[in-house]
Amino acid sequence: MFEPSYYRRCQCKGPLKDKEGRPILDADGNPKIGAIGTTCPDLGKGHGTWAFYFELEPAEGGARQRVRRGGFAKLDDAKKKAKELYDAASAGTDVLSDERCGDFFLRWIKAKKSLARTTRHGYEKHVTNYLLPHLGHIKRRDLKVRHLDKMYDAIQEENHKRVLHRLRVDLLQKDRDAAHRAWVKAAGLKEERRAARRAFLDANAALREAKKGLRKVTSPATMHRINDTLSSALSWGIKREQAFARNWAKLVELPAVTRPKPLVWTPERVEHWKRTGDKPGPVMVWTPELTGQFLDFVKGDWLYELWHSFIFLGPRRGEMAALPWTEVSLDALWLRISQQIVEVAYELYGEAPKADSVRTLSLSLESGDNLAAFRAKQEQKRQEWADAYVESGRVWTHENGEGLHPDWISRRFTRLVELSGLPPVRLHDLRHLAATLSLLAGHDIKVVQEKLGHSSRQITSDTYTSVLPEMLRAEAESVMAVVPRDVPFDVRTPLVIPERVWQNDVAVFFAHGARQSGNNWAVGAQTQPDTDLLGVINLAGRGQEDAANAAVKWVRDYAAAHDHLELVRVENFNDRYPEEERAYFSLTRFTVARSESPDLGNWALPTGLPPAASRTTPRAPNRRQKAA
Repeated sequence: MFEPSYYRRCQCKGPLKDKEGRPILDADGNPKIGAIGTTCPDLGKGHGTWAFYFELEPAEGGARQRVRRGGFAKLDDAKKKAKELYDAASAGTDVLSDERCGDFFLRWIKAKKSLARTTRHGYEKHVTNYLLPHLGHIKRRDLKVRHLDKMYDAIQEENHKRVLHRLRVDLLQKDRDAAHRAWVKAAGLKEERRAARRAFLDANAALREAKKGLRKVTSPATMHRINDTLSSALSWGIKREQAFARNWAKLVELPAVTRPKPLVWTPERVEHWKRTGDKPGPVMVWTPELTGQFLDFVKGDWLYELWHSFIFLGPRRGEMAALPWTEVSLDALWLRISQQIVEVAYELYGEAPKADSVRTLSLSLESGDNLAAFRAKQEQKRQEWADAYVESGRVWTHENGEGLHPDWISRRFTRLVELSGLPPVRLHDLRHLAATLSLLAGHDIKVVQEKLGHSSRQITSDTYTSVLPEMLRAEAESVMAVVPRDVPFDVRTPLVIPERVWQNDVAVFFAHGARQSGNNWAVGAQTQPDTDLLGVINLAGRGQEDAANAAVKWVRDYAAAHDHLELVRVENFNDRYPEEERAYFSLTRFTVARSESPDLGNWALPTGLPPAASRTTPRAPNRRQKAA
């Protein structure tokens, strides 16, 4: 039953008295002096603070449990706090505990037995570097959202100091580099070179001194991960022992995190990078052309087949480092991702991937041939190294058979990119590239999701797909095809698509426009520049866009006049012409499909049961068919 007692007390000191009001004397017979608390004669309005206590149910063995709190300026504040503590105690919260948050966090991390190694390492870093220094001294029962706000405010203040520190280091770096250049230029000038050398040594020493204690800025993304760690700890405490009234981490407002969008190395961005050395963004993706150039460059590298697999299969580096030959079928053309190697402080540990990351990848004929070629190279090295060869059982190894360290794979890839002279991408960016190439090839996002081992389509769509210029151009052309433009034209030669143009019921041809005189244009349809015309139209247009729009309407009208034809794609290549030629020429490509589907009008409505199906001889399985 909730029956709190409220009283005033103060911090005044004076002669102590017992319950009967008699003075308490020390050994010498003098009155003892101490905090007189509730017996202060000056207690009243404006003097002293309010406190309360109430009884909880007895503990095991009948031990008394009394909740006390004090220091309230107003009686209403004391009543509000008493009710809050009573409700928390009724819900199961241990309001009597004096455990500090620091002890709780250490107890929590020790109790989490099922954490993945990398997850545990991240939690421990957050606890050690942030939670213990900022929250460890607070009693667990007193933790509130204001304490968390103060922690993140302190992190941001420290960030400002780190930014200034880094700027100071950058300036000293420039001074050191300038001093080194001056030293080099002073070659042959004895006195000047000596002075320049001394200036360089002083600048280098200043730079080394400034670099001491240089730390990375805690980004908004890191702050969100810290808060996730804290939220996990508080949720565990609430579920296990009602250690907290609420999960305060869920009430914190943090800076927004903007996930970096993958950008493609377009020719304009490549040119800017060559001039300045600046990357347009942290996550970059090669175009198919640049990808081909890289593969051509690394053709003679020992791990060429590995780089090929990263580009076309999109695995993680730990998955490739752990892949054993027992999980590869060169006959059925598949490999199974069921293991991974994780790195914690450069130490390697084998772990099973998350459930969604365990997957079987189909191999193309080229990928299968690459794996067979690499296995043959391994066998040759096994004979050359003889007894010194390391039998690791891994697919991807060094020449002596030792397995690859995931970090070594990243560093080797970075070095190869530098040597190739291509614009830089990270090894992990090849997952973006693999996803983008799959989408460019027309694969569904669900196929890409399963290929990369993600738990949902949303993750794949938001994170690992960038848009190549080819896809952007196709999208823009599709929009143009959807919105018809009424550009008047005269048909000089009717459009006819002969049988030789059709390939598997698909016809692809171009409409080439050329300005004749003034605003008069002629547009001819043909499969290649040197082939016969399929038809010609004339129009009065203001430019190449009018010529292209007239061509679209011409082909659409032709398809509409033939029930079995469908205009499925329009691609505008006007931007391929040099700027000075765009006023005189236009080029549009059309893809038309035909189908001879039976008409319902010629179909008699059936009655009764359908005839029994005749059995057919089953087809022999393909040797390279994917294993079930």
